[in-house]
Amino acid sequence: MDYQSILQEIADETRPLLSQGKVADYIPALAEVDPLQFGISLTLFDGTEYSVGSTDTLFSIQSISKVFTFTLALKFYSTAIYERIGREPSGNPFNSLVQLEYEHGIPRNPFINAGAINVTDALHSHYGEMADTFEEIVGFIRAVAGEPSITCNKTVAHSEMEHGFRNMALANLMKSFHNLDNNVEKVVQTYFRHCAIEMDTKMLSRSMLYLANHGIDPITGTVHITPQQAKRINAVMLTCGHYDASGDFAFHVGLPGKSGVGGGIVAVIPKLMGLAVWSPGLNAQGNSLAGTKALELFTTKTGLSIF
Repeated sequence: MDYQSILQEIADETRPLLSQGKVADYIPALAEVDPLQFGISLTLFDGTEYSVGSTDTLFSIQSISKVFTFTLALKFYSTAIYERIGREPSGNPFNSLVQLEYEHGIPRNPFINAGAINVTDALHSHYGEMADTFEEIVGFIRAVAGEPSITCNKTVAHSEMEHGFRNMALANLMKSFHNLDNNVEKVVQTYFRHCAIEMDTKMLSRSMLYLANHGIDPITGTVHITPQQAKRINAVMLTCGHYDASGDFAFHVGLPGKSGVGGGIVAVIPKLMGLAVWSPGLNAQGNSLAGTKALELFTTKTGLSIF
């Protein structure tokens, strides 16, 4: 299959959509990003990579980081992690306080904000007081992406902390229900730091290979998680990876995927490749508008949907 030509076609066809999305202006540091940028990359199991557009531009991965923290939590806690978070689609905005209150401080899934904050808390407990939990998280991301330079954008992390009142409220609400074990501010700060990690589409497509290959990195041979755990993560990505538009994404794209309000989306094609697209303009649900369309076009043109 001529992936390079297909990616170029997709870039051409999605260009008219680039001006239609809206950047995440509720995080001031992200409000300044040029919305007319677009990049798409795929990485095959032998390391072959195809890319079109702004694929070397670093951007804030935001909620894509939740895939990596959930991976670590599942690795360390196995099914016990589900005592503190669910695995059902939320059907509500990603930062809903109402749902969390109604469900007694148990987040609906690990990909909404409350769920990811809870997962970050669990990682703090696992690594312990003496460890730097953020450094452990970013170390894992560097390993799966094969890129030692990856780090967080301190300006974005600081901006999120300065304006993170709702996320602090989510954490405090969970604490009030005895479903958060560590210091609230410390946990939320780590959460903001891993959301502010910067990557490009090449790194992100590479980082998805372990999920496309039953938990094993096909390039290095490193076993990161069990096949059963990889299956569970892909399932939650398919059903919960795009907030209250997850069903729509599954309907149109048909791949396990995870979006972030920085405009990135990662996707997994089992036994074949990792995919990543970036376009900062978002739709009403907080997912990349052109990026979602690009992935729909990809599965349509290649026939590589899981369905």
